[in-house]
Amino acid sequence: MGEMAIDLRRRLAAPRAVPGPGRQEVVPPLVTPRLRLRPIRPADGDAVVELHGDPEVMRHLGTGRPVPPARVRHRDLPRLLADHGPLPLGYWAAEDRATDAFVGWFELRPMVTETIAAVELGYRLRRSAWGRGLATEGARVLVDAAFTGTDVDEVVATTLAVNAGSRRVMEKVGLTWRQTYMDDRTAPITGAEFGEVEYALARAEWRPRRPEAFHRRQPRRWPARRA
Repeated sequence: MGEMAIDLRRRLAAPRAVPGPGRQEVVPPLVTPRLRLRPIRPADGDAVVELHGDPEVMRHLGTGRPVPPARVRHRDLPRLLADHGPLPLGYWAAEDRATDAFVGWFELRPMVTETIAAVELGYRLRRSAWGRGLATEGARVLVDAAFTGTDVDEVVATTLAVNAGSRRVMEKVGLTWRQTYMDDRTAPITGAEFGEVEYALARAEWRPRRPEAFHRRQPRRWPARRA
């Protein structure tokens, strides 16, 4: 999930131009039991270069290949820093609350639609963060933020039909399958021939979740041996 194609009826809105290197105001973070989400900063450049340069991270995205560092810095990073509308819309860096380490980013981007106001949900996470439920935590808090902090009618997410991991995340945060379609672009990605899937959650179907306590995993403490 993250920056996948939308069919011809639905397009992502262009970001707004900003006069400086991204947003400078102090924005309260969005938190989950294990993550802290805050707007992307210029200082995140090296971490984003590493993330977008990982072939496993990019396997189901874009061209299916890692993005060269220069392209990340001159194309990807400015897009992540741009103004996509009132918060919580935009890109959010995800940090591990226990270590403060950068683990990836999440997005809520406005979409151009004919009859409803919708935002696209997406994410990219480092491989070290996979398999721990962090994608679900981050996606869930952004879904809640979209419906409590904006007047959008719908949250939409897309991925390749073969991307079972992202499809599970969509389902866990309340989105349901709406359609499978074939993209008219030629993408050299394994599995692209099976098409893309679109999942969605309407405001009327959304149910807020109770806040969860901060969870810091502590190392196991073995009892001291008796002499």
